[in-house]
Amino acid sequence: MQDIFSKLEEDMQLRGFSDRTHKSYMANVRHYLAFLKGTALEKTTESDLRRYSMHLLDKNKLAPRTINTYMCGVIFLYEVTLDRQLNRKQIPPLKVPKKLPKIFTRGELDKIMEVTENLKYRAIISLGYGSGLRMSEVRNLKVSDIDSENMRLFVEEGKGRKDRYTILSKTSLHCLREYWRVYRPNSPQGLLFPGGSQNPIMSINLCRAILEKAMRKAEIEPLGRNFHTLRNCFGTYLLEDGCDLMTIKCLMGHNSISTTQVYLRLANASQGVISPIDKGVIT
Repeated sequence: MQDIFSKLEEDMQLRGFSDRTHKSYMANVRHYLAFLKGTALEKTTESDLRRYSMHLLDKNKLAPRTINTYMCGVIFLYEVTLDRQLNRKQIPPLKVPKKLPKIFTRGELDKIMEVTENLKYRAIISLGYGSGLRMSEVRNLKVSDIDSENMRLFVEEGKGRKDRYTILSKTSLHCLREYWRVYRPNSPQGLLFPGGSQNPIMSINLCRAILEKAMRKAEIEPLGRNFHTLRNCFGTYLLEDGCDLMTIKCLMGHNSISTTQVYLRLANASQGVISPIDKGVIT
């Protein structure tokens, strides 16, 4: 069994998978093997994969998107590591509801910034909203990535290990200068927001807690909103303010314009639009 895990690990390394995907696939495969209860992999068929998918759905009560993530790791094991051709028609992905992500109103975002007095936390929130950065991108941001002359930020190896540039807002630049004046971060890696002695990179939990604390202080209900919501607000309000989709796509580092098009459904398209009933004869 160890040989399978060694090859699985090697297969992922050869494809340049991220650490997050690496950990996820390893955990997914271990969970699947525990489900098989000692049944040899070479004796399994698509029916075992179907049983596993139903097990996740009925017994574990997992969401369709989560189940699809579990299955991705297991299918990778079969098709790549074990080099077995699967009949995908027998193991279809679960249909994921196309729900719109929640966003903050502009007024709520103003309140969040207003109540965040800690200069470091204020700078972090401003970059999430003002530049559309993912949490991982904020955590890995370096001092050298700030280009105040051209008012832009360099994002090194964002999602999919793609480099890109995005805008640097005047608000964020002001927050960063205030933060730098007080904190003077000293990181061997040149990180703008270094972590503690145990981990050179700021923890994910701290990054999440920063916004959660600000929401509580501003008396804003979470309603499923988190740090990534700041990024969705960036894309949505750029579109409302007249920025074109292709520019937003480049700034956010999306692979496909279809990903960016979600902001068409989030933006307030009804501004200035008059209902036909209001133009009728009824008063």
